[in-house]
Amino acid sequence: MLDQRVDAASSSVPDPVRQVRPSNAPTSGSSLSAVGAQSTIGKTLLIKGEITGSGSVRIEGKVEGSIELPDDRVTVGRNGRVSANIAAQDIVVLGEVLGNCNASDHLDIRCEGSLYGDVVVSRISVEEGAYLTGSIDIRREPAPAPKAEEHELVESLQVN
Repeated sequence: MLDQRVDAASSSVPDPVRQVRPSNAPTSGSSLSAVGAQSTIGKTLLIKGEITGSGSVRIEGKVEGSIELPDDRVTVGRNGRVSANIAAQDIVVLGEVLGNCNASDHLDIRCEGSLYGDVVVSRISVEEGAYLTGSIDIRREPAPAPKAEEHELVESLQVN
């Protein structure tokens, strides 16, 4: 898709020479934000296999297999249909997921979303109208390991 622009000072008859620039081309002074760094699987795509790596992904098409993005976000868009187990930091479901979800931070099922599978999360939100079937296991963040000095102090107290 191209972003076509015509000089506003021109008359009602468009100038035959137009400045054409791709809509995703950077404009001066703009910077790429973390949200803009998201990859998209379009409505017409079907992926069978494994999605791994780093970087957030938005799924509007179909995915069958597994999705592992442990430090990023997986968004299943309104048109998205996923038959896969998903492991990610954040998972947002607006479409349909058939598979287990493991979100290290947050799982959000929006009003038109549906999830058929077991869930392991730290936090979960399910909007009114959303559909969820399966078990939910809400886990607390693991306690931080004691520092070396604290460990030595505890050992010295136990010895005495």
